[in-house]
Amino acid sequence: MSEVTTHKEANAGPLGLLGFGMTTVLLNLHNAGIIEMSIVILAMGICMGGLAQFVAGLMEFKAGNTFGATAFTSYALFWGSLVFILVNPAALGGMESDGRSMGFYLLLWCIFTLFMFIGTMKANHATQIVFFTLMVLFLLLAIENFTGSHVVGVIAGIEGIFCGASAIYTAVAGIVDGEFNKPIMPV
Repeated sequence: MSEVTTHKEANAGPLGLLGFGMTTVLLNLHNAGIIEMSIVILAMGICMGGLAQFVAGLMEFKAGNTFGATAFTSYALFWGSLVFILVNPAALGGMESDGRSMGFYLLLWCIFTLFMFIGTMKANHATQIVFFTLMVLFLLLAIENFTGSHVVGVIAGIEGIFCGASAIYTAVAGIVDGEFNKPIMPV
């Protein structure tokens, strides 16, 4: 007789949420005026915001989760494009971004996130909070870029820290609950 082995797929959600949450907190510490923009933020954007979320998105594709696959791969590519915009405008002929184009860039991400938030209506409250606060963050950042308002930027930074922290909490809840095979942390 041959032995049948079962393969359990890992839950990619915590990895993607940690990649998003940690990167979002770090960038928004800058937006809130607490730390300077540095290679630390950009490297986190490439590695955790980009690569970790992209891996999680591919895992979600394999698991047949369209929402998770779309969310994680899209936001991974957001981080990649944002770092590219901030670091390497010369690669595209020296064209730097301006407030208006960044405003529209962030507004498009706000609209996308609104639709993703609607998709969370069947999910837990923690996931709803992550996507709602992300939508608000993109809206505030778009307004900051359209208006040039430093105050709106600081408010966005504070809101972004909360958004990222909510994603970290949701990720940790997924890890802890998965390890104990029962709900430990409320989501």
